[in-house]
Amino acid sequence: MPVEPLSQKEIEDRLADLPGWSLDEGRLIRSYRLGSHFAAAAMTMHIARVQDELDHHADLTLGYNTVALAVRTHSAGGAVTAKDVELARRVEDLAPGHGAH
Repeated sequence: MPVEPLSQKEIEDRLADLPGWSLDEGRLIRSYRLGSHFAAAAMTMHIARVQDELDHHADLTLGYNTVALAVRTHSAGGAVTAKDVELARRVEDLAPGHGAH
């Protein structure tokens, strides 16, 4: 079943429940700061596992002590969909366990 793009209002409503996430150039984005490079790398691996579970993958960037994500659904013409919001929610849920803020 094809995934439908969310409307601007639907995106705004869902972002209200995702602190730190925003819409930028048609993508949901978020950056996290962590206590060390190792902690950031561990969080990146955890996110990679979640992405494989969901079969939905973000652009994921590992910095020295940062992790950044940018996500949209390519199969929906590059629009933001419920799949993107679900991935953002899952990442948001795991971030505190890595000491991310």
